[in-house]
Amino acid sequence: MAAKIAYENKAFIKNTVENHWKMELIEFNNFWNVCQKKATTQAFLLHDKNTDPDDQLIVVAFRGTEPFDADAWSTDFDISWFEYGRLGKVHGGFMKALGLTEKDGLPKELKQDNHHPLAYYTIRRHLRNLVQLDNNTKFIVTGHSLGGALEILFTAILALHDEELLLKRLEGVYTFGQPRVGDEVFQKFMKKQLKVHDIKYHRIVYGNDLVPRVPSDSPTFLFKHFGKCLYYNSFYKQKALEEEPNKNYFDPRAAMSKHLTAIWELIRSFIIPYAKGPEYKESWLLKAIRVFGVIIPGVASHNPQDYVNATCLG
Repeated sequence: MAAKIAYENKAFIKNTVENHWKMELIEFNNFWNVCQKKATTQAFLLHDKNTDPDDQLIVVAFRGTEPFDADAWSTDFDISWFEYGRLGKVHGGFMKALGLTEKDGLPKELKQDNHHPLAYYTIRRHLRNLVQLDNNTKFIVTGHSLGGALEILFTAILALHDEELLLKRLEGVYTFGQPRVGDEVFQKFMKKQLKVHDIKYHRIVYGNDLVPRVPSDSPTFLFKHFGKCLYYNSFYKQKALEEEPNKNYFDPRAAMSKHLTAIWELIRSFIIPYAKGPEYKESWLLKAIRVFGVIIPGVASHNPQDYVNATCLG
C-alpha cells in the first residue's frame, strides 16, 4: 500500500499515513534530478510506532512512473549504461533519478544544496539518524515500477558505501513490477550483498506485466534480474521462480497467450467484486485500461491494483 500511495500528492499521503494508518510521516519530498534540472524523484518515509516498542519499523517508499509524466518516462527510456566500479554497469536514467551528480557521481559523502535535495543522500541521512536513536529500529524499502528500480539501486549504493549499520537494520526489500537495473556484474554484486547482510529480497511480478521484462536480457542489452521472483498469475496464484515466465517482453512465442490472458483479465474486472467482495470493484478507468491491454498485452498488468490484489488474494 505504501508503494501504491507513493503516486499520490503530499496531502493525500499525509492524510492516509497519519489519519488512517495512525503512523508518522517522517519525510515527503520531490527530489532533484541533476541531469534533468528538475525535482522529479518522489519518495516518502513513514514510521510505524504501533508495533512492539522493541520492533520499530520505518518504511521508505519510492514513486514509480506516472502515466502522463514525461520526465519520469525519459528516466525510464534513458537506458544508457553507467559503469560504476564494483557495481558494474547500471541503468543511467535510474542512477540520475537517485541522485547521480555530474562531477562526482555518487560519492559516499556529499554536501548538498538545501534547495535541491538528492534522494539518496536525504533518505540515508534520515535513516542514519533514526536507527542510531533506537537499537531496535529497522526499515524496509519498497516501490512499484520505477520505484522498485530506485529502491534496488538505493540498497546497492548503501552496500557500495559500506553502510554497515543501515544494512544490518535493513529488514527487507519489496519491489512490485520492477524493471531490470544492471548487467551481470551488478547481478553478482547484489547476490553477494544480499547473502552477506542477510537481506530479504522480494521481487514480485504479476502476470504478463511488461515492465519486469524490460530492458531485455539479451546479447544486445545485457540487463539481468537477480534473486527469486515471486510470480502471481492472473488467478493470483503464487509461485517462486528463478525468472518470470517469458522473461523478455518482445518474444513472439508468447503473443497468443498474452492476448488470451488480457481478455480474461478484462472479463475478471466485471466479476471479481461478486467473487471476492465489493472492495475489489474496479473503476471504469481501470476497465478502459484493460481494454487497451487487450491490444497491447502487459500494459494493464502493470497497474498497482493487480499487485494489491495479489498480496490480498495470493
